[in-house]
Formats: sequence, structure tokens, C-alpha cells
Amino acid sequence: MQAQDQTFWTRDTVTGDWGGARTRLSNNGIDWSLTYTGEVFGNLSGGIETGAAYEDLISLEVDTDLEKLMGWKGGTAHVSLYQIDDGGRNAADLVGSISDPSNIDARPTFRLFTLWVQQQLGDTGSFRVGQLAADDEFLISDTAAALINGTFGWANIVAANLPGGGPGYPLATPGARLELDPSDESSGRPCSAAIRPETVHPMRTRKPADPHGTTFSFTGGALFMSEIQYRPGASAKDDGAQSAYRLGGWYHTADFADLELGNGNKGQRVSLAVDPSDPIEHQGNWGLYGVVDQVVWQNGASNITLFWRGSVVPADRNLLSWYMDGGFGITAPFRERPDDVLTFGVAYSNISPDASALDLATRRIAGSSYPIRNGETAFELSYTAQITPWWTLQPDLQYIVHPGGNVPDPDDPSHVIENSVLVGLRTTVAF
Repeated sequence: MQAQDQTFWTRDTVTGDWGGARTRLSNNGIDWSLTYTGEVFGNLSGGIETGAAYEDLISLEVDTDLEKLMGWKGGTAHVSLYQIDDGGRNAADLVGSISDPSNIDARPTFRLFTLWVQQQLGDTGSFRVGQLAADDEFLISDTAAALINGTFGWANIVAANLPGGGPGYPLATPGARLELDPSDESSGRPCSAAIRPETVHPMRTRKPADPHGTTFSFTGGALFMSEIQYRPGASAKDDGAQSAYRLGGWYHTADFADLELGNGNKGQRVSLAVDPSDPIEHQGNWGLYGVVDQVVWQNGASNITLFWRGSVVPADRNLLSWYMDGGFGITAPFRERPDDVLTFGVAYSNISPDASALDLATRRIAGSSYPIRNGETAFELSYTAQITPWWTLQPDLQYIVHPGGNVPDPDDPSHVIENSVLVGLRTTVAF
């Protein structure tokens, strides 16, 4: 359908083509999008407290074809800016879970997210440098991306273990990425990124070290990631869903404190429950992961895809020692709604046995029923309804077992945080 033939309800954006101005900009290499995402979540029971929270995100993204704009053959550029607001509290504040119920939760601020330039290397790959976000390309499942809980995007195994939560939303970092594509079906992505020295994730603190994303720090260690990807049949002219298999790993160069043991005043190793002042430092950190998106049924616009992700890391220096999630996505679950998606996911985050051992030592010393952390499980069922090409509504239901991994309730330390039931509704509008 031509832009001039589209009505308010059938065009791609609320504001349309601006009398042809958007098309002219695109023809000259500049494409931009402005998207509003707003949601309300209600914690019906359990968690830290019952109640409701509202949060929203306004994102501006500009993609530039530098060959069209200035004759730079194979060159592209990208920038994204965020305005984040949570009305004073977010869903994570209500629940107290490791798995953040919302993947847009963050400190209220206006911030730069990503900023990079890329050079296409013929048909063999590309090289990208600038402020990068690892969750744009690494450790992601195409199917799970339709869910709202943050762990189904930048998984808990990295968000809870890396300094500052790692280079995932809303914290991108300076770095470089090389992608090699030996065939249409397979690709490899080595990436390195500097990590700024934030030890608390921005979504968990009101005073981050880099509130606007413009520090561009190269201190605090570096993160190296690598991933190989295989998409069978990707070379075929098929607009339907495709299966994908990913295998990757990462290494971080910083020092990481031991979760259970420290150095005593005589040089001996002691439990941190006895003397938490001098933990043992481990050089470096690493992780391995795999991701599968498998199409199991397809008929025209309708398809059913299963997803699975798993990851392991060293237990002595990471809060989570292993992680697994899985589920399914159904595209066009109803014949008359070809653009809707129904998605279900379950994620398990296993607390490191070293962290559990510290809890056991604390219990022995305190002589009380101090809880022993074990793990957290998050269930989510979500339906994305495409109301118009520019507007979606997404009702969402989540159930989180042992929020925080079985930790004391901050309002009543004699009890652990109870299982949480949340309902939410998200709306997304493209301007």
C-alpha cells in the first residue's frame, strides 16, 4: 500500500509520512523511529508489598546509511536515546526478585544508550565500534524476546553476576564487535567491551555512576564475548519463522570477590560470616551458554516455536552459578489475527552453592532460622495484540517463586519473601 493511500489506522506510525518528509529522509539515508512504551503492573500477593507500579520508556533511534548520505561505501551509523520514568517505584521494588518483572525498569533519567558506526566487509561480515549493548546481539532468543520479564532478554546469569549488570539495557559501554558470515546460514561474533566500575545495576540504584550514559569509561575491567550462530535454511526465500542455534561464552578481566571465604587476621581462610571485611579476590570471570529457537510447526502466517537457553559460570565468585529458561511462542494463534503472538516462558536462576554455604554459616553463628538461599523461578504468560500497525497491547501474567532466591523480607526479617503474583498491561505506540 502506498503511503498516500494509508489511513490513520493502517499506516505504520501515528504521525504518518509527514507529507513525504520521512520518505525523503530515508531516500537520503536517514531512518528514525520514536516509540512510547508504557505499562502498569500490580503485585496481587506476595513479594515485598502488594500494590501497583507504572513505568514508561520513550526511545528515539536513528539509523544512517552513510553511503547514501555521504558516499561512505558500506558504512552505517546508529544512535539510540531513552527517556525513562517509573513514577517513584517500579515492579521490582514491589517484588524484590532477581528476575525483574519488567524489561524497561531502570533509574528515571534521560540517557544515551547506544552510539556506533559500522563498516560492512563485503559479503563476509561487518565491523562495529562505539557504545555497544551486548543484549542487542548476544545470548538472546528471538522467541523469548516477546516476553516482558527482564530475564528473558539479558538473562539473570549475566545481569546478576557482571559488574553493573553488564552491557545490557540500560547500560551500554564502549567496545568493538566483529561479525563474520561464512554463509547465509552461519555467523560468528567476537566482541569486546569496556565495563565502567558500577557495582550496582542502574535499575537497582537511584545514584548510578553514569546517570546519562555519557561517561564512556574504560576502567573497571573488560568483557570479551564470542558467539557462533547457525540458522538452517536461512538462505531460502522464506518469510516465515526460522530455527536458530547459538553457542557462546564470555570472559571478564576484573577481580571478583569470593562469595563464601575471606582472609582472617592471621592469613587463614575464614567464612565471611565470621569476618566479612577481607574477601578473597579471584582474577577474572567466565561463562558458557547455549540458545535454541526451534520451529516445530508452521502453516502460513501461523507457527509454533520452542525456545531454550542455558548457562553456567564459576560458583565461587557469582551469585548465580547456573541458569536455564525455556518456553514457546505461537504466532497468529487466531486465524483472524495474523500479527498477534502468545508467549510462555519459565526461567530458573540457581543460587551459587558458595552463597548458600555462607547462609548456612550465618545461621550457625546466629543460632537462628536464617534462610538458606537456593534459587528463584519465574513464570510468564503474555499475549501481544497488534491493534494497528503502530499500536500494540500486551496483557501479562507472572508468578515468581522464592523472589530473591529465598531471602528475608526486608519488612519482616523473620520471614522470607513470599511467592509473588503479578498482572500487567503494556502498550506500545510508534510515532
